[in-house]
Amino acid sequence: MQPPFWYQLILSLLKPIYRYRIRQRATNDTELQAELTQRFGPFIAAKNQHSIWFHAVSVGETNAAQPLIQHYLNQGHSVLVTNTTKTGQARAKALFEKNYPTQFEAVFLPVDQKKNVVRFLKHYQPRILLLMETELWPNLLATVKAFDIPQLLINARLSEKSAKGYARFKSLIQPMLNQLNWIAVQDQAAFERFAILGKSTDEMNVTGNIKFDIQPPHDVESHAEQLIDAWQLQQRKIMVLASTHAPEERDILTALKPYLMADPQLICIVVPRHPERFASVLHDIQDLNLPFAQRSLKQPIDATTQVYLADSMGELWLWYAIAQAAFVGGSLNTPGGGHNILEPIALRVATVLGTNYFNFQTIVDEFKQHNAIAILPDAASVAKQLVHLCQDKSRQSLVQHAQRVLNQNQGALKLHIQLIDQFLIQ
Repeated sequence: MQPPFWYQLILSLLKPIYRYRIRQRATNDTELQAELTQRFGPFIAAKNQHSIWFHAVSVGETNAAQPLIQHYLNQGHSVLVTNTTKTGQARAKALFEKNYPTQFEAVFLPVDQKKNVVRFLKHYQPRILLLMETELWPNLLATVKAFDIPQLLINARLSEKSAKGYARFKSLIQPMLNQLNWIAVQDQAAFERFAILGKSTDEMNVTGNIKFDIQPPHDVESHAEQLIDAWQLQQRKIMVLASTHAPEERDILTALKPYLMADPQLICIVVPRHPERFASVLHDIQDLNLPFAQRSLKQPIDATTQVYLADSMGELWLWYAIAQAAFVGGSLNTPGGGHNILEPIALRVATVLGTNYFNFQTIVDEFKQHNAIAILPDAASVAKQLVHLCQDKSRQSLVQHAQRVLNQNQGALKLHIQLIDQFLIQ
């Protein structure tokens, strides 16, 4: 079933605006032309055809897909990854491009117009489409179905808020769900929400969340040890503000300032979620008049540094690996939604977040139930808790509880591989 006319009309009207936005955010002509070509065609020569195709919206979905992509690359398959965001594509390339130069390719997802998607499918001829977590595009799904390519929504999540939004467009959403060969959902609540939206329960199962099977990059801890030695951080008390959104950095750093002034051993590493905000966050740090350094300028943390702006891409694991405590952002701002708490937890970092974490509701609630995470309502209480965790060895209780929850929920990766393999051999 093809998407309705009104959807196609809206796409046509928005297309020039979308092109304009791409041009506005491009940093140079080479980058601009590459993005326009990947999103609108004509598509560049494919490294491989008949690849396993993963679509991951941004960084979080790419990180979730990492163990699956790694598995199939190690099995000798070629893998195509599409992303919607620049940060997602940068993360995919950082993970796999160097080690798998001939097997792996990452491009932007083509704009969801039927002719565009048809050209893309003829160009790459993928064996299967594996959509990570939530993003569904009507023309993409309808065209992949018409090409008789299996398409699975995996590690699928659907919050109550999103389900209510989709329900308003059920005539558009239900055909898309039915075009999917299978949905592997993270939990029973999501299973029931997809069923209410019209997906047959015979074409779904609960597999758990792959993110619980998360493993740090193999070299991150050794890299962290080298950095700790080189920058003489052994006695420093280090916290990370990770994946932050406005105004979280400003508010938390303002609350932290008295603690930083009172204890020169404290360090706060700030890692904004979006690179286009690096300059504004730097301005906020400068306004606080605290000793700071910048990663982009290759400045180290020295004896006087108390705020470190990690204005780089793909290094969040490294900053977690040298920290005792972390705040995971996007959870104090409005509307918020939160980001992945499992990365710091996997590195045994005591983890703090705000109350707006609906994007990760099930995961966070599991840790909350077992007193394995600190959830706080405002910047002042977050700052106070981070300082306490950095200074007090009792944080080990929080870490141990979190490790227990993490270990008990692992196993989704194996179930996903078994499911995907069934469709690969058909």
